[in-house]
Amino acid sequence: MSIEQQITAILGWCSVINIFLLFLAFIIVTLFQSQIVQLHARLFGLNKQEIPALYFEYLGHYKLLILIFNLVPYIAIKVVL
Repeated sequence: MSIEQQITAILGWCSVINIFLLFLAFIIVTLFQSQIVQLHARLFGLNKQEIPALYFEYLGHYKLLILIFNLVPYIAIKVVL
């Protein structure tokens, strides 16, 4: 296996793992929102009304990072090779 194929495989698996983690975080936040909001409000001293917006921001940033650092390089290498 050449170095290009190894990098492509690594980026592909990184993408799959990160998308799975994003989906898992979304499911957990959706299903257990009240428990998680209470926990984070106590741990970090946050207002309970602003925590769902922070979750939305977190998931959005994570999605952008997956696109920028995993999917775009993977697609670019696939197009070039």
